[in-house]
Amino acid sequence: MSWLPLSFGAPLVLWGLLALPVIWWLLRLTPPKPQTEVFPPLKILARVLRREETPQQSPWWLTLLRLLMAALVVMALAEPVFNPREKLPAEGSALALVVDNGWASAADWSKRVATAEQLIADAGSNGVPVVIAFTAEKPNAEIGPFDASAALDHLRAAKPRPVPTDRPAVYARVAAALERLPGASVAVLADGLAAKGDEAAFKTLLEKNATRLVWAASDRSSLTGLIGADNQVDGFALTAIRAPGDPAPAQVTAGAFDDKGRRIADATLTFAPGEAAATATMTVPFELRNDFASIALDGEHQAGAVRVLDESSKRRRVGLLSQAEADQAQPLLSPLYYIRRALQPFADLVEPSSADLADAIPQLLDQKPAMIIMADVGTIPEQVKQRLVDWVDKGGTLVRFAGPRLAAAGNDDDLLPVRLRSGERALGGALSWTTPQAVTEFPKNGPFADLSPPSEVTVSRQVLAEPTPDIVERTWATLADGTPLVTGMKKDKGTLVLFHVTPEATWSNLPISGSFVEMLRRVVQLSRNQGAAIANAEATAASLAPYRMIGADGMLTPPSPDARPLVPGAGPLPVTLENPPGLYGSETGVFAHNLLNASSTFAPLARPQVSLPVTTVPYAFDESENLKGPLVAIALLLMVLDTLAVFWMGGLLARRPRRAGAVATTAAVLIVLGGLFGHADLARADDSKPGDAQAIDDISKTRIAYVITGEPGVDAISRAGLEGLTRFLIEKTALEPGPPAGVDIAKDELSFFPLIYWPIDASAPMPSQAAIARIDAYMQQGGTVLFDTRDQFSNGIGAGSASPATERLRDILGNLNVPPLEPVPSDHVLTKSFFILPEFPGRFNGSPLWVEASLEASNTENRPVRTGDGVSPIMITANDFAGAWAIDENGDPMLPTVPPDPMQRVYALRAGVNIMMYMLTGNYKSDQVHVPVLLERLGQ
Repeated sequence: MSWLPLSFGAPLVLWGLLALPVIWWLLRLTPPKPQTEVFPPLKILARVLRREETPQQSPWWLTLLRLLMAALVVMALAEPVFNPREKLPAEGSALALVVDNGWASAADWSKRVATAEQLIADAGSNGVPVVIAFTAEKPNAEIGPFDASAALDHLRAAKPRPVPTDRPAVYARVAAALERLPGASVAVLADGLAAKGDEAAFKTLLEKNATRLVWAASDRSSLTGLIGADNQVDGFALTAIRAPGDPAPAQVTAGAFDDKGRRIADATLTFAPGEAAATATMTVPFELRNDFASIALDGEHQAGAVRVLDESSKRRRVGLLSQAEADQAQPLLSPLYYIRRALQPFADLVEPSSADLADAIPQLLDQKPAMIIMADVGTIPEQVKQRLVDWVDKGGTLVRFAGPRLAAAGNDDDLLPVRLRSGERALGGALSWTTPQAVTEFPKNGPFADLSPPSEVTVSRQVLAEPTPDIVERTWATLADGTPLVTGMKKDKGTLVLFHVTPEATWSNLPISGSFVEMLRRVVQLSRNQGAAIANAEATAASLAPYRMIGADGMLTPPSPDARPLVPGAGPLPVTLENPPGLYGSETGVFAHNLLNASSTFAPLARPQVSLPVTTVPYAFDESENLKGPLVAIALLLMVLDTLAVFWMGGLLARRPRRAGAVATTAAVLIVLGGLFGHADLARADDSKPGDAQAIDDISKTRIAYVITGEPGVDAISRAGLEGLTRFLIEKTALEPGPPAGVDIAKDELSFFPLIYWPIDASAPMPSQAAIARIDAYMQQGGTVLFDTRDQFSNGIGAGSASPATERLRDILGNLNVPPLEPVPSDHVLTKSFFILPEFPGRFNGSPLWVEASLEASNTENRPVRTGDGVSPIMITANDFAGAWAIDENGDPMLPTVPPDPMQRVYALRAGVNIMMYMLTGNYKSDQVHVPVLLERLGQ
């Protein structure tokens, strides 16, 4: 029942307002008790002639007060709601909720979650199950059906991913689940962007078992992405895109950031009316452009608005040197003409002002080039040669082209990659038996391995290399007769490259081919890391470890546990959950893997045309407010006023010594009513227990505790995980623990629990020093804390780089008295306390379980376990135990294991049993008395 911005959940209760006239009549007939006074004799005589008067009816103001109080109680019982939301259609045999959680949904993810919560709440009120699936999750993610409570847990545990959606695969899974639930309502919470295969995906989802479609449309129509950031001659050229067809112009500002996150440049991109692309140029100095580490669009909190940059985006300064004078009348015969044309688009070229090599080489080196190209330069003067050699050794790349001068100069072991034969070799002609040679396939161990050999290129003259044992390793390009065309080698940190032909089209037509440009580009790329570049096929094919990832909100974050190494290849690489966008490699060199590429476009997602009833809803927060609590609070306040009025009319508030007892009574009543008033919000359930009762409940049964971090998703998984371990303990052991308990380490009593599981989350608030001191005291008094960073793939307990969770763990442990730690040895009690376990996996498998080092332990006489006193007060893992133990209300696992091995979950539960047995029995199984029995059982 709704009246404008006010509605009632139980409108029939409002009929109780008709009883107000009856209440008014009763109140008028039952006035308050008259004031009683003890009259002295003289007053009795003075009033003997007067008639005794008794109030006939209650005062009007007291009656009005009580009527108002009764009306408020009736309205509170009618469940009033201010600004109520419309109930969403979530009826039928089930509700199938399909949510896009790709990168485009990150900006307004909270609104999407609020809308999904409303749908799940309405489905729960109708008593229908919920199938919930996310289009950017792993293929083996659980989709239900769930009840409303479990569906809410899955929804709140989900988060946007910096990857595209996969609607065809997810919709097919949901359609298969609906085959067992025909007649379901389907709610699609889309991100608004069309993708390949959408039409077939919607047909699969809606054509069979759906009876209604709920379509959630986003009000965010200005999604903008960055598809290009090219370091050109005059600046950084940026290209941004938006959805086509927007008639309004728009502007967006892009910022460039260095590797420390400092903003060092800006540019404004302007979209013309109706245009889907905008370009701009960041005109900044060459040296400043090379400091760019990422470029992001302001106000766009999503992964598509960020581009990370690697060495391939940085321009290098290339020095050009030639001893030949340029012929102004015939520029095509200049040795540097084709080199300039090939390098101009992707390098900054510098040339000396002097033709004398003794002056020209120092002029080039003073400008700190990454690469120097020498076109037919013969003998290098001795006074500058050593400086050039030092420049190469420190990371410079020297590229030399052959010619008559180089052929006549002879060998230079310091500045040539191979030894040369004297003179030159002519191929073809009247006095030669040979013919011009073509270029064959490029060797797989060179930087040109991914290029196709230029079939149109022939070589008629070249300088020959002396045959040596390593000539094959140093050959980057060969002719059909097997002689080298290009050779190269690493020299300390630098690189030496030799083209065995001239840079102009006299010895070969290579300089006028397209392959010449690509070959020079590859050589320039080798110079970008100053000697750290990859120059062999084996390293090129190697996988690159995740280094820094782009989060769904566009921020650079450490790698997640799901990230896998990236194998670079030709062409754009797909963005997946295993290879999210970001930087891959290490501090010495990275590879940029961005979400959008130059061919990306934004197409709006159209609502599918179906014959089903369709309800369109916007993404919005639930702004309704339950008025039951405030109305009850006002009614209680009126009750207090009514009580005070009755006391006043009865004379209990008179200031007389004999009324002290009445005043005390009044104060007690006010205290009681104040307590009721303090808890008048009846809309919130209070399941707290008195301190003594809670303590008795905690010690009546053995209970496992977990630390409440304040992050709903983390705490929900922790509780579900300990519930799963508790159920496994009851099934497999004689121990029957009570339900797990969440503890606030700052105020709850910790001594009731033998083990406290602490999931470390970097986004949770840092515990106070007082709370850490309570944990320290708990550990010193015999309790054990199991710290779980849940980041096995990026964990580093020791010094060096570490994940945020590991950094937070270090901060916590820095304030505790932590004993020396070691991974669980093979003969430790933990490996045999119940099950025989060689390792302790969780949802992940790879991180050791760290315990207190048994510095004085011994293992004499080949006992099953070594001796030692005490139980480790601390355990540390990164394998996510709770994630492996977590089960839903049906007993099904909530999270998949990595890798997806069913036995890994069994071993994780057994590890939990061993930990609990170790906590409760200590070194029981290291006792010499039990060795024969244990050995006998092992033999069986």
